[in-house]
Amino acid sequence: MAKTKTAFFCQNCGTQYPKWTGQCSSCKQWNTIVEEVVQKEEKRSWKSDSGSSKRTSHPLKISEISNEKELRMDSKDLEFNRVLGGGIVPGSLVLLGGEPGIGKSTLLLQIALKLDYKTLYVSGEESQKQIKMRADRIDPKSENCFVLTETKTQHIFQQISTLQPELVIIDSIQTLHTNHIESAAGSISQIRECTAELIKFAKESNTPVILVGHITKDGTIAGPKILEHMVDTVLQFEGDRNYVYRILRSLKNRFGSTAELGIYEMQGSGLREVNNPSEVLISKNEEDLSGTAIAATVEGMRPLLIEIQALVSTAVYGTPQRSATGFNAKRLNMLLAVLEKRAGFKLGAKDVFLNITGGISVDDPAIDLAVVAAILSSNADIPIEKGVCFAAEIGLAGEIRPVIRVDQRILEAEKLGFATIYVSKNNKIGLKNSAIQIKRVSKIEDVVRELFG
Repeated sequence: MAKTKTAFFCQNCGTQYPKWTGQCSSCKQWNTIVEEVVQKEEKRSWKSDSGSSKRTSHPLKISEISNEKELRMDSKDLEFNRVLGGGIVPGSLVLLGGEPGIGKSTLLLQIALKLDYKTLYVSGEESQKQIKMRADRIDPKSENCFVLTETKTQHIFQQISTLQPELVIIDSIQTLHTNHIESAAGSISQIRECTAELIKFAKESNTPVILVGHITKDGTIAGPKILEHMVDTVLQFEGDRNYVYRILRSLKNRFGSTAELGIYEMQGSGLREVNNPSEVLISKNEEDLSGTAIAATVEGMRPLLIEIQALVSTAVYGTPQRSATGFNAKRLNMLLAVLEKRAGFKLGAKDVFLNITGGISVDDPAIDLAVVAAILSSNADIPIEKGVCFAAEIGLAGEIRPVIRVDQRILEAEKLGFATIYVSKNNKIGLKNSAIQIKRVSKIEDVVRELFG
């Protein structure tokens, strides 16, 4: 019998060491390095009759390789399809990460119940009765979803060989363990080995696999960083528990864009797709309120109108506070410095609080003008007229800079009934005979003059 081989791994970042050390040199964390058995026997295939599949690849001229569009499986979920780039690609491995209790299992169970394909939902965290209780709230009539509670990969592959599913969902990868590695479930080597087996299964059988991944306190997916490199797609499911809205983002996608965004609303019967998020993210206040502005932003291919709220007040204590929710705090400080230096507004002795409603985070520079407009509105205590929105970036010289895809932003604002949109004077606009009034501005002073006289 071969000698058992061991190695030392950092449980935080996955770095391997020949011997134990107190601190990881990669992630600088203390007491995270543990000894694990690397391998005790020769690896076997995911199939029970290992060695039956012997495929050899041959080099091809790049001109001989077919570039036909990859066929995709419709998940019956428009938001999920949008983020994946059009649907689930056969043979792909998708990793879904998110905070505990955010709704990862609910989302994937909901997709499994809607599908017309035979689906195997493997859970290592919940019993079949618990999953059945949740399924009854979502869709109790599904005939194509099979539930398996198992954590050993060899037993899972036996059931897969018997059932022959067209989609496999694993909840979660941190609960799986394989006989080929002698270490606890959730350890670095177990996660890596189990994922490697699932990848081999997915590629050889052309069956898509969706994995649920736990995250660490830093917000990154638990396990080795190589896990995110191994899979084809990495999705992040995020949101605030105090809000009903959840956002699905693509962090990596080999088959589509990584800029797409899916929005859901958490309800008692599951997650509802929000197909028109602009109407949800803008409050329906009848009375005019100061410190509120509407920004036209773009996430992936989808234009959104979001509401930005600002509060400017005299600093009670010595140091003025600067606080931003859903917006980059450093960029807020930069915009305040531009207002003070270029536009002459004395905000250095005032507290400034900024909030993007709906609990979402936006990093599009095109919302700069709306942020400035909300701050100036709160500072002067003068509300901005209803039906006005903004789409422009602000430079350090106080100039209004153009933004990309301004035509889509204008069309979205027009569709939602806005009467006026402020854009940069240098933006090239291809729209003709638009019902919305387009105001072109070049400096912050022009915006202040238009809005507040």
